[in-house]
Amino acid sequence: MPTGNLPCGGAALADAVRGAYGEGQTDYSLEPIVLVDAGGQPIGRIKDGDGVIFCCRRGEREIQLTEAFAESEFWRFPRREFRNLTFVILTRYHEKFKDLPIAFAPTRVKHTLGEVVSGAGLRQLRVAESEKYAHVTFFLSGGNSQPFPHEDDVRIPSPKGRPFEQVPDLSLAQVTQQVLSGIQERYDLIVANAANGDVIGHTQNRLAKIQCAELVDARIGQIVNAALAADYIALVTADHGNLEEMTNADGTPNGSHTTNLVPFLLVDSRARTGRVRDGKLADIAPTALHALGVAQPGAMEGASLAQEHDWGGQRRVLLLILDGWGIGKNDETNPIFLAKTPVWDDLTRRYPCARLQAAGDAVGLSPGKPGNSEAGHMNIGAGRVVLQDDVRLDLAMKDGSFYTNQTLCRAIDEVKQRNASLHLIGLLTERSSHGSIDYLLALLRMAKAYHLNQVYLHIIFDGRSTQPGSAPTMLERLETLVQAIGVGQIASGIGRGIALDRDGDYAKTKRAYDAFVFGLGKKCAAN
Repeated sequence: MPTGNLPCGGAALADAVRGAYGEGQTDYSLEPIVLVDAGGQPIGRIKDGDGVIFCCRRGEREIQLTEAFAESEFWRFPRREFRNLTFVILTRYHEKFKDLPIAFAPTRVKHTLGEVVSGAGLRQLRVAESEKYAHVTFFLSGGNSQPFPHEDDVRIPSPKGRPFEQVPDLSLAQVTQQVLSGIQERYDLIVANAANGDVIGHTQNRLAKIQCAELVDARIGQIVNAALAADYIALVTADHGNLEEMTNADGTPNGSHTTNLVPFLLVDSRARTGRVRDGKLADIAPTALHALGVAQPGAMEGASLAQEHDWGGQRRVLLLILDGWGIGKNDETNPIFLAKTPVWDDLTRRYPCARLQAAGDAVGLSPGKPGNSEAGHMNIGAGRVVLQDDVRLDLAMKDGSFYTNQTLCRAIDEVKQRNASLHLIGLLTERSSHGSIDYLLALLRMAKAYHLNQVYLHIIFDGRSTQPGSAPTMLERLETLVQAIGVGQIASGIGRGIALDRDGDYAKTKRAYDAFVFGLGKKCAAN
C-alpha cells in the first residue's frame, strides 16, 4: 500500500481521464477506468471477506448499486457470490435497506402533507417521470417509500438512449396526460413534477435550455387550464433554482443548482385578486391543507401563504412543481427570460405570485448552499424545515462524532480482524447533494488509526456539481491529500451517470459493479 510520498493512483487516473476527454467522454458519463499493477492485473477488486462503505448520502441515485451488492434475490445481472461481505451505506437510501448497516440512519419525518391528506380520507395522486419519481414519493413523504392509504403513484419512464438536451421535453407530455386524467378522476390532491428545468438546466446547451422553458410553458398551460375548468386550486412552484442561470459570474456555462428564490403562484378561477406572501418551501404544505379544508398538524411549523384567501369552501388542489425553475435576472443570462413563455407571463400577471426561499438554511442545508431536489421536495411535503443529511454529516465532521460513529468503526474493525481490504465508493466533489470527498478522506484517517493499510478508493466522477473537465485537477489534488494521510490506493473511476443511474438502466449499474468487483474497464497503469 502507498504511504508517504508514494503515488496513490490519482495522477495516473487523471491522465486516463484526460485521454477519455479526447475520445469525447465527459465526467458525468465517463466509462469505467480500472487501475492495474505492473503485471496488468486490476488492483483493489472487491472480494469476499472485504468491507465496502458507500460514501454517498442521498437516496434515489444510490439504490440500484446498493441492490447489486446487498439484495439476496437480485436478478438483474450475474454477480459474484459473497458469503461474508460487509456493506455499509452512509445514509438510508430506501426503506428496503433498513437491515443494512447504516452509518447515519434518518429519523423519518411524520405528519407530512401526504400523510395528513390520507388521514383525512382524501384521495391523492403523485405523478413524475423516473428522473424525479423518488422526489414526489419518497422525499415528499419524508423518507417513507410506501404509499399512504388512498394514494396512487404514477411513474413515467424518462427518455433513454439519447442525451437529454436532444429531447428537452423529456417525458413531460406523458406526465401531463396523467395529470389531466387525474383531474378527470377528481383526486382531491394531485402532486406533479416537471423535471425539465433541472435535468436540462444541468446541461451546457443554451438552445436546449431555452426550448425547455418554452416546452414547459406550453404544458403548464394545458395543466392549469384543465385544473381551472374542474374548479381546482392550482399551486405552481419550484423546488430550487437551476434553469434560470445560463452562465456563471465568470462567463462560463452554468450547469449547477443556484441559491435563487423560486416562484409560488396561486391560480384560482373564483378569486383572481387574492394575495399571497413571500415565504419558504415549508409554507407550501400548510397552504395546500388550507385550501383542502384540512387542519394543519402542530408538527408543521410553516404557515399558509394565503391566510386571507377566500377559498369558497373545501377545494381540490393541484400542486405543480417545476423542478429547477428559479427566479433569475431579466436579461440574456436567463433562459426562462429569453424563451417565449406566454402562459407563464399571463399567469404571473393575472394571479397572485410570491417568492420563496429554496436554498441554504431555509431548507435545512448549510447557509448559502444551493438548494436541491431532495431538500426541496422534503421541505415542501413536511411543511417544516427538515435538517438535511449534508448538515447532519457536516456537524458530525466538525464535532468529531463522524470519527467515532459506531457503524463505521465496527466495519473498519471487522475488516481489520479478517485481514481483508476496505473499499470506499464515493463522489469526487466538494459540494454535491449526493456526497463529498471529505467523507472518503475522513474514513482514510480512521483506517490509518486502526492500522488498516489495505484501503481502496472507487471514484465516481460528478459532472453536475463540479465544472465539466475538472476531474483531472481534482484527482491530482486528491492524491496529495491521500499521500498526507499515508494510506489509500485509487482502484477505479467511473462517471456518476453510469454508477448512480436512477432510471432502471441496470446495464449501467452492471458496468460499475463489474469495474469494482471484476476489474473490468479501460486499463490504466497505477504508477
